[in-house]
Parts: sequence; structure tokens; C-alpha cells
Amino acid sequence: MNKLLRKLGAFAWVVGLACSAVGQSAKAIYENDFEKAELNKVPDDFLVLDGQFAVKEEGGNKFLELPGAPLDTFGALFGPTEKEGNAVSARMSGTGKGRRYPTFAVGLNGQGTSAYKLQVTPAKKALELFKGDEVKARMPYEWQSGAWTRLCLQVRKVKDGGWKVEGKAWKDGEKEPSAWMISYDEKEQPVAGRASIWGSPYATTPIRFDDLLVMPTSDTTSR
Repeated sequence: MNKLLRKLGAFAWVVGLACSAVGQSAKAIYENDFEKAELNKVPDDFLVLDGQFAVKEEGGNKFLELPGAPLDTFGALFGPTEKEGNAVSARMSGTGKGRRYPTFAVGLNGQGTSAYKLQVTPAKKALELFKGDEVKARMPYEWQSGAWTRLCLQVRKVKDGGWKVEGKAWKDGEKEPSAWMISYDEKEQPVAGRASIWGSPYATTPIRFDDLLVMPTSDTTSR
């Protein structure tokens, strides 16, 4: 019970403060910490694109888990359908095995060539921003095997008529970066779609997802 209470308190803190650049006054329009979810199933509001996702529990904490096999890229959609003005945040955890490493990501605007993803790619020691399968931006990032990592991605409209796609990632328990770490300028109008999580268990070990949030950005017309 104490572990559950600590998690609920931490999740409330996440709703209020995680992705603080999005705006501390913003209220979550979707949230899921899986504590009320049924074990060994996927919540009803999820659309699994592929992969054997299921809710698991360890140490009194529930989370969504993607098993370590088969080896491919798998994803699931959740939350409302939007084009812009939203941010998605989640905690993710995986482990390396020898020279093999997982990849994991949060996404916005659905799936396909117009969707955006913020991905931790440990094999490249990088944090990458994708549109579809194309890498739009990359920066060095040191990932710690077995630790929970927080990711946050947002898409917002800017005054010049374009859009800004921005992301950040940090080790759970450490201070959130005050500024967006990686970004690119989008000139094409985003396509409406839901938020997403993605995982590639190349290390043949499970990938875990927790504390999913979708929030409005604080200023959808600022530069």
C-alpha cells in the first residue's frame, strides 16, 4: 500500500510539473498510470498496432510491458486525436544485453509518414526526432540500462505560420531540463492523430511503459 501511495503521489507531481516547459497550469487531457488496469491485458482505450503489450506488476507498481520477443518495432495509440497544441509524456525502462540495446519512443499525430516520434537510441548514444521513418534531428544522449527514463514531445504552432516539434528526455528522479533539448521546424501542416508509445526489444529483454500523459501546450502560437 505504501508503494502504491508513493506512486500516486509521484504521478500527481508528474501531472503538475513534468514537461514544465509545456506549462505548469496545463491540465492533463489524458493520463494512465495503469494502477486500475487489469493484469495481463491492454487497457480498452488503447489501439495496439502490433506487439504483445500487457499490463504487468512488480514491487507493487503496475506498468505496460512489451516482451523481449519477437524482435521488431511495436507500438500502441492512446488519448485524443489532435493535430497540434498537445504534448505527450511517459516513463520508459529497458535493459541492454551485451552489445544489443532496445529503442523506445513517445509519439504524436498517429502513425505513418506524417507522425512524430522522440526516440532514445542507446546503440547510437543518441536522442532522435523522427517524422515517419526520417530522422529530422539527433543529439548525443547517455542512456542508463535498467533505469526509468522520462520522455516528453510536443507539437505547437508558431507565429510565422509553421510548427515547432520539440522534445526532451531525462533520467527519472533527476531534474527535468528547463529547455527543450531537440527540435525541428515543420512547414507542412500536421495530420491529426493520437499519441503513441513505441518499443524495439533488440536486446531480447522487455520494455516497460508507465505514467502516460497527454497535455495541452501552454502557448500554441509563441515562437
